[in-house]
Amino acid sequence: MKRIWTAALSALLLTTGACALDHETRTEGKAAIQKGLAWLVAKQKDDGSWSNERFPALTGLPLWALSEVASEYPEYAANIAAAVAYLKDKAQPDGGIYVPDPRRGGAGLGNYNTSVCMMAFQATGRKDVIPLILKAREFTANTQLTGDDVHAGGFGYDRNGRRYSDLSNTAMAIDAMRMTESAEEFRPAGEKKADLNWDAALKYVAGMQVPQGREDKGGFVYTKSFARAPSADANGVSGGRFGRPRLQSYGSITYDGLLSLMHCKLTPKDPRVVSALDYCAKHWTLDENPGQGMQGVYFYYDILTRALNASRVDTIECADGKKVDWRAEVIRKVVSLQKREGYWTNANNRWWENDPVLATSYSLICLEHALKQAK
Repeated sequence: MKRIWTAALSALLLTTGACALDHETRTEGKAAIQKGLAWLVAKQKDDGSWSNERFPALTGLPLWALSEVASEYPEYAANIAAAVAYLKDKAQPDGGIYVPDPRRGGAGLGNYNTSVCMMAFQATGRKDVIPLILKAREFTANTQLTGDDVHAGGFGYDRNGRRYSDLSNTAMAIDAMRMTESAEEFRPAGEKKADLNWDAALKYVAGMQVPQGREDKGGFVYTKSFARAPSADANGVSGGRFGRPRLQSYGSITYDGLLSLMHCKLTPKDPRVVSALDYCAKHWTLDENPGQGMQGVYFYYDILTRALNASRVDTIECADGKKVDWRAEVIRKVVSLQKREGYWTNANNRWWENDPVLATSYSLICLEHALKQAK
C-alpha cells in the first residue's frame, strides 16, 4: 500500500501503484553521487577536515555523506578514517563536539555541531566512535531546556548561553538523539542511559505548529521568542525587517517539524502530522524553499527527503490534483543543479550555502536517502 496526502481532504489516504523510480532517473542520481563524492574528497584537507575548522559540523556533513554509501565506494575508506580522526580531536570533556568559543556561551554553535557530528559518527558504523556518541548523547540530553516557559523542552545554540530556543536547533538535537539511540546498547553496565524528555520535546515541537484558523495552518515557525512583541497581531505575528512577518511558517522549518513529530513516534494519521503534510502539499515546490526563496534551498532538499521518508509518504497529491512521485522529482531537480565539476553551491548565502562543501554535502545526503527509499 502506498500513502498519498492531500490538502483538500486534510487526511492521509492509502493507494496502490505509486510510480517506481525509472532506470534513467536512478542512473542519473547515482552518477551525480559518484561525481559529487569525487569532488568532495578532493577538497578534504590534510588534517581530515573540510571548510571552516571552527565548526566541526562542516566536516561532519561530508563524513555523513561519504559514510552513507561507504560500502559502494571502498576507495574512500581513508578519507572517512581521516575525518573521523579529526572529529575525535574536537570532542570536549563535557561530551560535546565543538570548538570552544568564550564569546558564545563557551562553544561555537555547540548543540548544532554536536548533533551533526553524532549523526555522522553513527553513519560510519564504526565501533571506535561509540564512546564518543554516548558522551555526546549525555551532552545533548543535559542541554535540553527545562522549566515552564516557551523554551521548555527545546534547544538553543549552546549549552551555557542565554536562555533561548528555536525549532532548528531542537529538530537537529531530536534527529541526532533518535538516530543514535542504538548506541545505548553499548553503554557500560551501571551507567545511566542518556535520553531526552520526549514528552517535553513533543510539546515544544507541537507548540511551534501554526494552529487551525490561519492561512498557513499546519506549517511550523522557527521560534516563538518574538511572540510577546508589542506589535504582534492577533495571530501572534510580529513585524520584522522590511515589513515582513517575523513569525512565519516556511518550507524547511516545516519539514524540520514534521521529522521531529515522527521522531517523537507519532503515527502518520496523527492530526498534527496530517496537518503538517497538508501544509507541505499546499506549498509543494522544488524551485525554492517556500517562504524563503533560495535561502537554505539545499538544506530544504535534504530535510524534505528525510522527513517524507520518515512519514512513509510515497506520492504527493497537490492542491491542484497533480500527483507527484516526489523522490523522482527531488532526484531530477538536485541532479539538474549540480555543477560540471561535481559540486553544488547556492548564490544566496543566508545560511552559508555558498560554501560548496556544505551545499554538496546536503545534496549528496538528499540523493542517497531518496535513492535508498525509492521503489
